[in-house]
Amino acid sequence: MASASKPNNEPGTSPKLSAPARPHAPRAVKAPTVAVAPTIEEFEALRRQLVALQRVSSLGVLAGGICHELNNALTPILNYAKLGLRNPDPEYRRKAFEKILEGAQRASAITGGVLGLARPRADRLEATDLVRLTQEVLLLVNKDLSKNRVQADFQAEGRPHARVNPAQIQQVLMNLIINARQAMPRGGTVQVRVALDPTGRLAEIRVADNGVGIAPADLRRIFEPFFTTKTGPDSSGLGGTGLGLAVCRDIVEAHHGRLRAESRVGQGTTFTLRLPACASNAAAQGAA
Repeated sequence: MASASKPNNEPGTSPKLSAPARPHAPRAVKAPTVAVAPTIEEFEALRRQLVALQRVSSLGVLAGGICHELNNALTPILNYAKLGLRNPDPEYRRKAFEKILEGAQRASAITGGVLGLARPRADRLEATDLVRLTQEVLLLVNKDLSKNRVQADFQAEGRPHARVNPAQIQQVLMNLIINARQAMPRGGTVQVRVALDPTGRLAEIRVADNGVGIAPADLRRIFEPFFTTKTGPDSSGLGGTGLGLAVCRDIVEAHHGRLRAESRVGQGTTFTLRLPACASNAAAQGAA
């Protein structure tokens, strides 16, 4: 039978007392994480920021080509001004002034397009000449197209107008034209057409390429955010994020329009932008 243990205290010494155990501190309980969906105002603010970032990014990449086009417009202005000063013949000077005027108008169109994209007028809609707007975009991307052995074939029927934010529709067209160029890595032709649809109620802008085309399975998803058929940005730094067409569709639908795509592998792709047509400001004032 085991004997009871005795405290191991020597005579004349105080008994050893063990300190009482400290009570355990209660563990902190983490509050459950609650995901809060963004409000409509926050979502709209993010959408505007995304649109602006894409616009500025495109302008930054195309800046070199835009400067080249501007220089091409300024060169004849300088040359004909010098020739006009040296030649006293009035008829020669008149022709020189005409060439100077042509160059100045071209330079003005280029800078106007850049300013419209860089400093859009908020979300204000205005009756816009879609032919002129498309021509301004083609001026901005002309150098990028020629550098990649792509020609622009532009045709317009009449002068269709639509009530739009010009900078945003320019952004859509720039994206569609750059996509067409990227679809033709060996060069080719991008066709741009502006006209009214057969009903006369819709203005149409078509951008078509004869490039590689898009597979049917991918065609159904091209407007999904972050979906892309590209492996990354091209040599100029454009594309590959999967946001370009998604942003374009949102812009067009905000204008009560539609953006459609048709494609055949190996034959090319056509994007059709449809917007509600309206009368020009001059026509509206005349009717009033």
